[in-house]
Amino acid sequence: MWIPTEHEKYGVVIASFRGTVPYGLSLEIGDTVQILEKCDGWYRGFALKNPNIKGIFPSSYVHLKNACVKNKGQFEMVIPTEDSVITEMTSTLRDWGTMWKQLYVRNEGDLFHRLWHIMNEILDLRRQVLVGHLTHDRMKDVKRHITARLDWGNEQLGLDLVPRKEYAMVDPEDISITELYRLMEHRHRKKDTPVQASSHHLFVQMKSLMCSNLGEELEVIFSLFDSKENRPISERFFLRLNRNGLPKAPDKPERQCSLFVDLGSSELRRDIYITVHIIRIGRMGAGEKKNACSVQYRRPFGCAVLSIADLLTGETKDDLILKVYMCNTESEWYQIHENIIKKLNARYNLTGSNAGLAVSLQLLHGDIEQIRREYSSVFSHGVSITRKLGFSNIIMPGEMRNDLYITIERGEFEKGGKSVARNVEVTMFVVESSSQTLKDFISFGSGEPPASEYHSFVLYHNNSPRWSELLKLPIPVDKFRGAHIRFEFRHCSTKEKGEKKLFGFSFVPLMQEDGRTLPDGTHELIVHKCEENTNLQDTTRYLKLPFSKGILLGNNNQAMKATKESFWITSFLCSTKLTQNGDMLDLLKWRTHPDKITGCLSKLKEIDGSEIVKFLQDTLDTLFGILDENSQKYGSKVFDSLVHIINLLQDSKFHHFKPVMDTYIESHFAGALAYRDLIKVLKWYVDRITEAERQEHIQEVLKAQEYIFKYIVQSRRLFSLATGGQNEEEFRCCIQELLMSVRFFLSQESKGSGALSQSQAVFLSSFPAVYSELLKLFDVREVANLVQDTLGSLPTIMHVDDALQAVKLQCIGKTVESQLYTNPDSRYILLPVVLHHLHMHLQEQKDLIMCARILSNVFCLIKKNSSEKSVLEEIDVIVASLLDILLRTILEITSRPQPSGSTMRLQFQDVTGEFVACLLSLLRQMTDRHYQQLLDSFNTKEELRDFLLQIFTVFRILIRPEMFPKDWTVMRLVANNVIITTVLYLSDALRKNFLNENFDYKIWDSYFYLAVIFINQLCLQLEMFTPSKKKKVLEKYGDMRVTMGCEIFSMWQNLGEHKLHFIPALIGPFLEVTLIPQPDLRNVMIPIFHDMMHWEQRRSGNFKQVEAKLIDKLDSLMSEGKGDETYRELFNSILLKKIERETWRESGVSLIATVTRLMERLLDYRDCMKMGEVDGKKIGCTVSLLNFYKTELNKEEMYIRYIHKLYDLHLKAQNFTEAAYTLLLYDELLEWSDRPLREFLTYPMQTEWQRKEHLHLAIIQNFDRGKCWENGIILCRKIAEQYESYYDYRNLSKMRMMEASLYDKIMDQQRLEPEFFRVGFYGKKFPFFLRNKEFVCRGHDYERLEAFQQRMLNEFPHAIAMQHANQPDETIFQAEAQYLQIYAVTPIPESQEVLQREGVPDNIKSFYKVNHIWKFRYDRPFHKGTKDKENEFKSLWVERTSLYLVQSLPGISRWFEVEKREVAFFVKEYILSHPEDGEKIARLRELMLEQAQILEFGLAVHEKFVPQDMRPLHKKLVDQFFVMKSSLGIQEFSACIQASPVHFPNGSPRVCRNSAPASMSPDGTRVIPRRSPLSYPAVNRYSSSSLSSQASAEVSNITGQSESSDEVFNMQPSPSTSSLSSTHSASPNVTSSAPSSARASPLLSDKHKHSRENACLSPRERPYSAVYPTPVEPSQRLLFNHIGDGVLPRSDPNLSAPEKAVNPTPSSWSLDSGKEAKNMSDGGKLLSPPVPPRPTQTASPARHTASVSPSPAGRSPLKGSVQSFTPSPVEYHSPGLISISNSPVLSGSYSSGISSLSRCSTSETSGFENQVNEQSVAPGSGSGHSGAEEPVRRESKTPPPYSVYERTLRRPVPLPHSLAIPVTAEPPALPPKPLAARSGHLENGTRRTDPGPRPRPLPRKVSQL
Repeated sequence: MWIPTEHEKYGVVIASFRGTVPYGLSLEIGDTVQILEKCDGWYRGFALKNPNIKGIFPSSYVHLKNACVKNKGQFEMVIPTEDSVITEMTSTLRDWGTMWKQLYVRNEGDLFHRLWHIMNEILDLRRQVLVGHLTHDRMKDVKRHITARLDWGNEQLGLDLVPRKEYAMVDPEDISITELYRLMEHRHRKKDTPVQASSHHLFVQMKSLMCSNLGEELEVIFSLFDSKENRPISERFFLRLNRNGLPKAPDKPERQCSLFVDLGSSELRRDIYITVHIIRIGRMGAGEKKNACSVQYRRPFGCAVLSIADLLTGETKDDLILKVYMCNTESEWYQIHENIIKKLNARYNLTGSNAGLAVSLQLLHGDIEQIRREYSSVFSHGVSITRKLGFSNIIMPGEMRNDLYITIERGEFEKGGKSVARNVEVTMFVVESSSQTLKDFISFGSGEPPASEYHSFVLYHNNSPRWSELLKLPIPVDKFRGAHIRFEFRHCSTKEKGEKKLFGFSFVPLMQEDGRTLPDGTHELIVHKCEENTNLQDTTRYLKLPFSKGILLGNNNQAMKATKESFWITSFLCSTKLTQNGDMLDLLKWRTHPDKITGCLSKLKEIDGSEIVKFLQDTLDTLFGILDENSQKYGSKVFDSLVHIINLLQDSKFHHFKPVMDTYIESHFAGALAYRDLIKVLKWYVDRITEAERQEHIQEVLKAQEYIFKYIVQSRRLFSLATGGQNEEEFRCCIQELLMSVRFFLSQESKGSGALSQSQAVFLSSFPAVYSELLKLFDVREVANLVQDTLGSLPTIMHVDDALQAVKLQCIGKTVESQLYTNPDSRYILLPVVLHHLHMHLQEQKDLIMCARILSNVFCLIKKNSSEKSVLEEIDVIVASLLDILLRTILEITSRPQPSGSTMRLQFQDVTGEFVACLLSLLRQMTDRHYQQLLDSFNTKEELRDFLLQIFTVFRILIRPEMFPKDWTVMRLVANNVIITTVLYLSDALRKNFLNENFDYKIWDSYFYLAVIFINQLCLQLEMFTPSKKKKVLEKYGDMRVTMGCEIFSMWQNLGEHKLHFIPALIGPFLEVTLIPQPDLRNVMIPIFHDMMHWEQRRSGNFKQVEAKLIDKLDSLMSEGKGDETYRELFNSILLKKIERETWRESGVSLIATVTRLMERLLDYRDCMKMGEVDGKKIGCTVSLLNFYKTELNKEEMYIRYIHKLYDLHLKAQNFTEAAYTLLLYDELLEWSDRPLREFLTYPMQTEWQRKEHLHLAIIQNFDRGKCWENGIILCRKIAEQYESYYDYRNLSKMRMMEASLYDKIMDQQRLEPEFFRVGFYGKKFPFFLRNKEFVCRGHDYERLEAFQQRMLNEFPHAIAMQHANQPDETIFQAEAQYLQIYAVTPIPESQEVLQREGVPDNIKSFYKVNHIWKFRYDRPFHKGTKDKENEFKSLWVERTSLYLVQSLPGISRWFEVEKREVAFFVKEYILSHPEDGEKIARLRELMLEQAQILEFGLAVHEKFVPQDMRPLHKKLVDQFFVMKSSLGIQEFSACIQASPVHFPNGSPRVCRNSAPASMSPDGTRVIPRRSPLSYPAVNRYSSSSLSSQASAEVSNITGQSESSDEVFNMQPSPSTSSLSSTHSASPNVTSSAPSSARASPLLSDKHKHSRENACLSPRERPYSAVYPTPVEPSQRLLFNHIGDGVLPRSDPNLSAPEKAVNPTPSSWSLDSGKEAKNMSDGGKLLSPPVPPRPTQTASPARHTASVSPSPAGRSPLKGSVQSFTPSPVEYHSPGLISISNSPVLSGSYSSGISSLSRCSTSETSGFENQVNEQSVAPGSGSGHSGAEEPVRRESKTPPPYSVYERTLRRPVPLPHSLAIPVTAEPPALPPKPLAARSGHLENGTRRTDPGPRPRPLPRKVSQL
């Protein structure tokens, strides 16, 4: 039994569960689940990622976690009770996981790997937190690292900024909005503008010294040098290198790298340098022999310098190579670094060994603790710390230092009896008072441990050496007194012994007798001479001697002798314990010299601040001790000294010593009586303020009042403790009097000088700090009243002094931030004063930043949902005082132009955001009562109206995207929640006050506009959110769009007849709302359109305005990506349902249908435009939309816009001809007038004439680029006429030259003839403009069928290629898929004159063959009835179809829709619907029989020459011919064909194309024609696949081949068919005639009739089907090859002569068996199709006479010498089929059907035949011709057909055209002009035969476009 769970509520899936059991819930590892019920080891619940699907899962698959449940029951919410950081981490990592994979897909490798690294780091940190063994500090540190990484990842992935407080996510409902804003702003600022670190550190790592000849150990000394002040600013980093130039102690990293710490921002300058001095340890001379001297000296080697400016870019300088220089003379060594910096090249050069120093440098920022955390690896490995010289910029209390820096500067020595100068070495010792040398207190620099003695480097032969070596002596304080430094001077011999002889010494004590240390500065020491053996260990012998020339005793003769030699050092003490200041010592020892107290107190101000803070506690004890001693005498002096010390701590350098003073006051201060004197002196100063002229000192006192009050309060507390609270009332009176004096001085207005106002400002700036001290002694309310009185005494005049006003506001701000204000009791007392000052400043729009800060703090204290009475009262006060001014302020600052500077702009945004947060906080706190009071407070409707307009405007501003940064979604949602709540309150006021007679359009319009932009906000479009984010938003706020939509609907319904004011203005905004993909919102909003239609119908009787607005807005909105197919269906269904009962239902349905169709097209257009490349889909879609705007909507401007969009697409795709035709559409709308046109698209303001001229030139240019020069010529002529009419001969000349150049191009340049393809798009998945339609497409240059098919399949990757040419059935039309049916078609030129005229160059003809084509044709082979397995050709038929397009090709697109299709010839329906074509059909049948006779004649020729071994084949051919002949109704055969067995040695014979048939006489004898069979030239160049080329050649030779030029032209091979397999192709004899129709109509074998799978297989792999023909058996191939040619008539009325000549390819026939032939006989007579009689010659034979081989004029049956055969009755078969008798049919296996039937016709070019023009094949021809054409048709009629075998009548068989006698004909008429031959539209389903020009639509007026 399933039991609801109590505690098991939340868990994590630890193993994937597939949910294969009934009701099972599929789960993945890591999913979180909420558990509802349990039963026997199973849980029932849902995954949190998809809460709608509930199911069961095993309990063992889930790890339970602790969770708390909210809203127990059906809608309970489970919240895990884990650390919020862990919860956030888990959800964030889940979101990142999905996006991380997308990064890989988008190939963003860098971010992909970085995010992967960060995710792993977060997981490691998460484990540490979950383990729970971390200390509090470590946990804090880990959380800080986690949140930093989460924020980084969110920023990189464009996710939302998360507000946090102490590393935990903040619920915006739990804090005030102002606090939320501050948290967001803080994190945003931290992200955008990193805080500039005040402290910087330089990391230096020494790698090696690269030098060719080292051989000696080296010392490398780094330091920082200030070239501006010409002094070092840091200690030294000292490093020893071995003989190879590598660090001597590689195992100790701290010896190789150092951190130069505590560099201030002032030290990061270009004139700070890193200097490196290198000292070698070895012989005196670098080139000396090794055995010359064994003693080693420190000798100069080289120096390198690097400017720190190179590091300021922030880049790590890894492995820098520094050049090492050496000074030219050793005496310059002390300043070599300066010379290098100053580039004094004459004083130094590169070291002889050309050394290079390899170092690594990096500049780090932040305090040292931060650096330790961030670069922990550096510190863990070890690094030496190199300090600054002296104290850092900030001295920290507790910092213990006692460092004495000694710089060995220089010496002056005598020669000492030598001929050359000495080599002087200085040795230094630190000696304590007991004469013992102090061990390890001489530091050469960091990186090297301290030593006991120091040896200077030696300069060769120099009696005035300069060293400038800096040393640090970290001597403890207790060792300082009595200690001294001794310097010993030795001469270093360069002789073999290498002795060092002592010749003198100097010393200097560290502390003077009065307790002061050695003063800083340079000291000239006396050099005392001594001998080598002098014992200096006994210090008493020399300590009595003078040490410095500054204090030389005149009486001492011994000292006088030593004055010639001197030694200079510089000392600098950095100590927190020792002082060099005598005045300081005197003050501290005031009790020993009471008479000096006044002087000491006066001198205190002159003592350096660092000396005072070092002894702060001692100094304060001294001051209060003096005060206790004699307060009357010293009270004022002590007070002044105390003020000086307090103000000293305000200095940033000593700021950190304030805690030291605080500690002193709390713990060490003991002046219980001091408060009296302090209050007394302070009041005395305050009383003198208004009178004193110089107020500097008074201002100093006021500045120090915080600490003065601290001393007063602490003193009083000590007194109270000591006395049990005596004199309490007296103390209160003193304080009251003091504050009364303050109030009096504050209330004074400054007259003349601003000194008083400055003093007021100083007081106000420090006064708030006093509150906390007063609270220690007084009640909260007392203090609040004191403060209120004090602040209330401030003058209220705003214009007095801006500086004072700002300070006044700052004082208010500090008051609000103080501890006093946090108490509700005191807050209620202080709030009116605060609001009063705020109101004044906001009214003047001054100090807005400060005002915003104060307001934020006010609201920070008011938490959400605080229902305490005090809070509600505060809100009352704030609303009454500030709401109105707050709205005005926001309006004011948002309407200002933003400042240009980045800092100012940031401030501007901050202040705006803070005011907005304050307003939102206030509105969120307001309850029903507050809103009611607010609305009731307005006295008039005008006031209420202004308020509502104002607040609606402010809300619109808050909704702007730029109001908050884009990742502040949390803030936006909170703001929207407040806005919608407020709007719901205010909408009631709108309904009550501004409806009916009080209706106000402006306020209602503002309301609706606000509601619409609210719903359209990007941050509310939940569909774009991740599932987890969407779930959170819905749980917290619901879908606010739906709420607002319902409110809009409700308000709209309340409007009544006032709705008419908003029609059509609100149609666009409401339409935009309904396009949002939210079903509930759409269901609410769409019915409003019905309401609009209803009211518009009532007002004007129609809804044209509604329709126009809907259509205009739809285009722009849908092009922005809004709307979808669901919306279209919903729009249609909802509105149709709504208007069912309306009286205007019909017009409503029409409007809805129009809008729905427009949506379909717009959606298709948008989908197509998303594709990258321009393809046919994009162009076709644009054409569809363009035509829709023109024909159905008559929207001229939109029509023109889409013309230009289409034009741009064509240009991009390089369809220049189509681009020209497109632009021509706009050109046709314009006239040659001077009407001015406005600026539009890219066109400037110009006249209509100018724009039309511009268009003409652009069109001509595109026709030129598209090689459509004939069309360009027409336009050249038109524009030339205009130029001529305006006498603009300059441009006329240019135009004529352009025209001439186009003529030249026609004659000189080659043009490719494109192929044409019919494409059918079937299935519901195609876009609307393609769905279940067929098109004819103009292919690209060199594009053949296979390439075109591939291109189409690429454009429609989900389409299935249909493998047959059959018309698809209804299931295909309705399928939820895409089917493509593609095959090639043959263009039928409309104008034949140019093509048939002799002498016209091919360059010209080629244009007319493929341009202005309306009509296309294709032939489809198929089997009628049951397919005969023994003879598949028996039932093979061919269906010819003509296609008519809606527009001619080429045009504005590369493809156009098929408007009408007609199936031709022997179909019963065709004959019945086209009775006028009956004679032509009969004529066709007659020609077929002629072909049979020609074939018979061919077999006779074959029989004569066939080799013996081919006789059996010949016999088989003859036998089959009998069968075929009988099936055609021919029962008697030629006598010359013998039945004896014959065989052909070389395969099947070639078939003669131009052979004449043998006419059959009634008695069975053959009528002999004029030429014998042997005389026919065998010109067929197409050898059968079963024949070798050799055999073909032999047959040709035997038959005496004589190829005339005409015949050769007739026999040109057709282009190869790309879709045919080379492996399985039959001979070209059975290949297509036209380049397209071959591919269009292959044989459809039964088993492949509906196959659509293998569209893109290679030729070898393809299934053989309609598009890819099936190969036949070899025996059948033979039949094709032998029989096909002679059987079919050649005359095809649909083909012009050149086409027939260029592309002849025979079809094949199937042969019937004799049995079947017998069955077809009827009473001894075979039935056959009627033979069409030959029509008589019309009046204009020349027009239809072919230029290739003219026929004799007297070939008509009416004029012939032999009478025609009579026809037999006709038996019609199924419609759409071409039937010849009952069984024999045309093969379409590799042919184009009917077009190949016409190839060998004897009547091809006879005049009367050619009168039978395109209409004989065209579908529906003859049913709709004009009256003018009818007489021609009647003239052309011939007598009824006759039976082929009527024995009573005989007529000779007409001659083949190759034997015909040419007719003398008149030359054909001139060709029509280009563009003039565009045919008109089809009328009544037919196409007119007149090839005259199609009427172009008259240009319409363009409405100023």
